[in-house]
This record gives sequence, structure tokens and C-alpha cells, in this order.
Amino acid sequence: MGIRTGRQYLDKLNAMTPHVTINGEVVSEKIAEHPAFRNVARSYAKLFDMQHDPAYQGALTYTSPSTGDLVNASFLVPRTAGDLERRRRAISTWAESSHGFLGRSGDYMNSALTALGSAQTWFTQAGPKYADNIRNYYEWARENDILATHTLIPPQVNRSVSGSEQLGGQLSARIVEEREDGIVVHGARMLATIAPIADELLVFPSTVLRGTPEDAPYSYAFAIPNDAPGLRYLCRSSLYNGGSTHDEPLASRYEEMDAVAVFDHVFVPNARIFMLGNPQLCNAFYTETGAGALMTHQVVTRTIAKSEFFLGLASELAESIGIDGFQHIQEDIAELIVDVEIGKALIRASEADAALNEAGVLLPKWTTLNAARNWYPKIAQRFPQIIRKFSASGLMALPGEADVHSEARADIDLYLQGKTLTGPERVRLFKLAFDASISGFAGRQSLYEYFFFGDPVRMAAAMVNSYDREPARARVRDLLSRAD
Repeated sequence: MGIRTGRQYLDKLNAMTPHVTINGEVVSEKIAEHPAFRNVARSYAKLFDMQHDPAYQGALTYTSPSTGDLVNASFLVPRTAGDLERRRRAISTWAESSHGFLGRSGDYMNSALTALGSAQTWFTQAGPKYADNIRNYYEWARENDILATHTLIPPQVNRSVSGSEQLGGQLSARIVEEREDGIVVHGARMLATIAPIADELLVFPSTVLRGTPEDAPYSYAFAIPNDAPGLRYLCRSSLYNGGSTHDEPLASRYEEMDAVAVFDHVFVPNARIFMLGNPQLCNAFYTETGAGALMTHQVVTRTIAKSEFFLGLASELAESIGIDGFQHIQEDIAELIVDVEIGKALIRASEADAALNEAGVLLPKWTTLNAARNWYPKIAQRFPQIIRKFSASGLMALPGEADVHSEARADIDLYLQGKTLTGPERVRLFKLAFDASISGFAGRQSLYEYFFFGDPVRMAAAMVNSYDREPARARVRDLLSRAD
């Protein structure tokens, strides 16, 4: 089959029968037509269509080694520096089309599956069947152009104890039965972004397991269809308020739904199980397979596009109202330029220092990517702050699209014009600034980026504990020991 069209993606989505609860309503059919999901589903459909567009196809696809069909380039196993560059070019193409606001585009989980599917020797530690299962699933996802999401943390109930201890172990998704043909899972997991509009849910190892016998039921990796019997999604309220692309230019296109995944005795067949038990192996699932490196490579590439968007937006705002010559404004624009260039430098440095792992996969350098993923969540919080500073009270003086086409047009033309824009043009630009900096959509984006990889404090501690600081310390000791 190979690459899908947007129409094929939407038709498949509408043919599925998931159990999705949102605002008191249960949606179980034609999910792509529901007001809360329709627009973002179509934004994802456009990504699929780009694969067929001659202007983008060369960047977004490559030839499948097994069928000869065109498949998405995020499934390409990187063996050379050229392969890594090709993957980045494909990721950038999608990210730039959505300005980095689609955080769960298919290339994110595709990157994980690409590394996992190549790590057969590693999976053999848990059993040969798991190595076969993950390889077969990777190839199936590649050849069918599957959109997958994932869920990996226990419910946020009592974080002073582990997931296996919350309410006596009854909350977090766990294995409650092992059968000859598979396992049965019961409990809940957070946080399944885009779950209602995905084809598949990947349920991968949770945050660090203690390795005790009590953690065994919580140690697993598997995949299930989005409408597997017993699987329910509990969604938050939509942050898209039903406005036009004029009034809600970002939320109307890119509002990715987040959901709690509830497993009510969900059966998982053997062929879709990639890990069972083995808490210690689950703890190494991302690091030793290379999945973490390829996933982070995708994330850093996407966030460069998002940084560029905010640089462009800030620059447009500054010029539109004639503040671009003020030095304190230029200082903020310089900050955004530095952020863009640091992001580019980090991604290229990670590729320049890439190394082959035991499976022959060329992985970008982890310490560089780790620095990037610790840096970006913090600096990204500045982006909406800068937009609010540039826009100031202009964000609170915004008539809607209907007003632009009403008898109020003359007032808008006269009183809301900018230095370089007409009144309606300025209103449209500032509506974009509003949606990027102060709306509910903007707030969720800031939270999403800040906690994308987990608690930044714990991430920083993990980076300190894993980084080899001895060479730097040795140089200091050497200086202190010199007599000259």
C-alpha cells in the first residue's frame, strides 16, 4: 500500500468505532466529523496529502525495501549521515507546514518504531518472539502509513508513591491476566495526545520502574487499534471554540486533543506484545534501543520550526505598529534569533557526531540532543511572553471577523490600522498573536512543551547524573596541581 492520501486517512478514521467521551458525549463513529476533532483531523490529512504532492514527495518519502512502494521517510533506518539528513529534511517539511504546532505528527512515533524495529538483538533478551513482533509491527506500520500515538505515565493521583502502589495498585494500567493467546490489561494511563484521531495506540514502558516483583504487572510494551474492545478515551474539553481561521487561526487548525486512556480488561494478542515483565529491560527501552535518540531528533527538528514561527510573528508585529526600531524590542527579537540558531546548531551537531549502535543504526549524539531537550522547554516559555509584550493592549482590542464585514468596517479601517497594515489586516495579525500567546490553545501549548519529556527538574538531574563530567573536572585538578 505505502503512503496514504488524506482521504484514505479520514475514511479509515470514520470507519473505526472508538469509545471517546468528550463534554458528556460518547462518540463512537465518524470521529473525523465531530466538531472537536474535525479540523485537526483535516490538518493531519493535509500531511498525508503532502506525501503525494510532487513539490514535497521527494523530501517526505523513500522506497520501501520490502515492497518497492513509496513510504514515509520517517521510517527510514539511518545507516549513513545522508540518511540522518534525509530524515531531518522530511521532518522539517511537515513541521514547517504546521509551524511546529502539531506535536504528535506521525513522524514522532514512526521514529520510535524505526529504532525499535531495528533493535532485534536487544529484544531477544526478553525472548525471540518479541524481537519478531516488534520488527513485524514496524514493517506493518511502515507499509500501511499508520498514524500512532502513545501513552506512558500512570494517572496523576498520588505522586508520592509509585504507580504500582496507587490505590493498592488498582489505578495504573497493569496486566491482570496472561493467556496462551495474549494478555488482558486493566487500569488507566496518561496522556494520549491525538488519541481520538489516531489509528493505533502504542502502550510503552512507563517512567522508571523499581525492578521489584510488584512492578512486573506494569512492565510491558504493546500496540492496540484505537477502537480495541474495552479501550475508552476520556478527553479534556476542546480549546477550539468554533471560530473561523480568522478568529482562531491556530486552534481552528492545530488543536490536538489530549485524553486519558482507560483499559477495561483490554485483550492484547501475542503478536502485538513487544515486552512482557522484565522491569529492568523496560527501564532501558528508550535508551538502549535508540528510540529515545530518534524521537528526540524529531522533536528538536519540529521545535526549530516553532521557534522560527515565533521569530516571524514577533517581527511582523513589531513592524506593523512601528516598534521595530526600539532597542528593547530589538533585544527580544535578537533573543528569538539566537534561539532559532541554537536549535539549528544543536540538531546539526548531534548529526555530525552521530555514531553507529550495535544494530548498525546511525544515531545522533545523545548528549547533544539531551542538552536540546533540557534547554527548549524553558526558552519556549519566553515566546508567548514576547508576543504579549509586543502586542500589549492590542490583544484586548480585537473585533471579530464578522465585525470586519459589518457596518463597523469604517471604524476598523480608521482606528485599528497599523503603520504598515490596513485595519482588517492588523486585526487578523493580532488575532494570530492572541491565539499564539494568550488563548487557551496558547496556554496548552506552553504546558505541553514545558512537560514534553517530563518534569524539567528531574530531567536536569538525570542529565547531570548521566553526563561524563570527569574530563572537565580533570582539567581543573590539573591546573590546581601545577607548580608553574
